[in-house]
Amino acid sequence: MTHKTLCLAGGCFWGVERFVQALPGILYTQAGYANGRTEWPTYEQVCSGETGHAEAVLVRFDAQTLTLKTLVELFFTIIDPTLRDRQGNDCGSQYRSGVYYADPGDLPVIEAVFARVRAQYERPLCTELAPLTHFWPAEEYHQSYLQKNPGGYCHIPPGRFQQAWRMLVDPALYPMPPLELLRETMDPLAFRVAFESETEPAYSNVYWDRFEPGLYVDVASGEPLFSSADKFRSPCGWPAFSKPIDPAVISEHRDTSFGMERVEVRARVSGIHLGHVFEDGPAQRGGRRYCINGVCLRFVPLAQMEREGYGGLIGEVE
Repeated sequence: MTHKTLCLAGGCFWGVERFVQALPGILYTQAGYANGRTEWPTYEQVCSGETGHAEAVLVRFDAQTLTLKTLVELFFTIIDPTLRDRQGNDCGSQYRSGVYYADPGDLPVIEAVFARVRAQYERPLCTELAPLTHFWPAEEYHQSYLQKNPGGYCHIPPGRFQQAWRMLVDPALYPMPPLELLRETMDPLAFRVAFESETEPAYSNVYWDRFEPGLYVDVASGEPLFSSADKFRSPCGWPAFSKPIDPAVISEHRDTSFGMERVEVRARVSGIHLGHVFEDGPAQRGGRRYCINGVCLRFVPLAQMEREGYGGLIGEVE
């Protein structure tokens, strides 16, 4: 079972729910009232501060697409965990922040995130960490409020939503194997290209003229890098893509080797050398050409993506 449930309280639940809905792997959200003393409270009762509930969002997510660790880390980016009974301009016990877990087995992961966050602040954290004992759905007009009212009130900075909307690939799903293991298991040329920045000969890799639907992943970590939907024919002799599947999965670096001025492309998790990006790609695709060494990639056909744990990205390939 890869589906998990978590309840997040971070001030007004309108903004928290909208932020979470923008993340990959989210299956279901519901705004409501968590861990209070009364049954079926109304919004007015909760706002009185007498019921003990926190405005919260119940989240069900696919842990194969979004890890519990990453979800909690992202939650901390939209709150100030040092504030007690307040977030943004909203004050009162119902606006306290908290992470409430449904599965006790999730507690060690959440505690580890809390410990890392705690080390970032001089003041103590006020964010609660507790089991989810009660959750009552909020009134219907509160559900997905900011989807229905895009200009509605929100205490979360707009930039945080941009971060969520851009995220397709969770790096925590793709841990990097030990370097010595990779040295033993990878093709020697692939290892030299990936870790010593060599270049494979043009037209030597099977992927340069392959166009069947599927996903191109990092040969070292397995992190998704490129979609076949963004691949195009190029006479260069290497696989060519108009863009990565998620802008965050690669980094670009100035490269002045061999007396040339180029932009090198590296993978996010593994840091391996992938190739270079040029500004001579098809204009209708944005004008960029990611010229990638095929030995640094592994192709996962569309028919195998679900089985290999990449099912959440099928929509990016079809």
